[in-house]
Amino acid sequence: MSDAPGFPDGYEMSTDPDRIDVARVHRWLSSDAYWAIGRTLDKQERATAGSLNFGVYDTASGEQVAYARVVTDLATFAWLCDVYVDPAARGKGLGTALTEAVRDHLTPYGLRRILLATHDAHGVYEKAGFRPLAAPDRWMALVFE
Repeated sequence: MSDAPGFPDGYEMSTDPDRIDVARVHRWLSSDAYWAIGRTLDKQERATAGSLNFGVYDTASGEQVAYARVVTDLATFAWLCDVYVDPAARGKGLGTALTEAVRDHLTPYGLRRILLATHDAHGVYEKAGFRPLAAPDRWMALVFE
């Protein structure tokens, strides 16, 4: 259950990995998320198992309506990824509340930075304090296609 402030009435957040509906998350991401189109269920299961997971649930039905995961060492760095809100639950502030809850959950660890990448949701992340990289020319990526 969530003690995170900011969730709209009728919704709660949990970091309990047993509550994550991996098949639902896979369906969302592999068919509707531009960054994960075609991702296999096996790959999603491994990603979920190796990450800190955040689920948002409708308190009346118990149904999962949003998801995010964080890859982190819980000491210096975190990567926020796979943030997704079910289309039927969009427009209620769940994406912003989820991002703020992830930030608040990670704050006590004293991480130096939390990174993410987005094509189209800059406004959601800016509400939680994310900003464009100050020196993007310092960052590099090794990409396997």
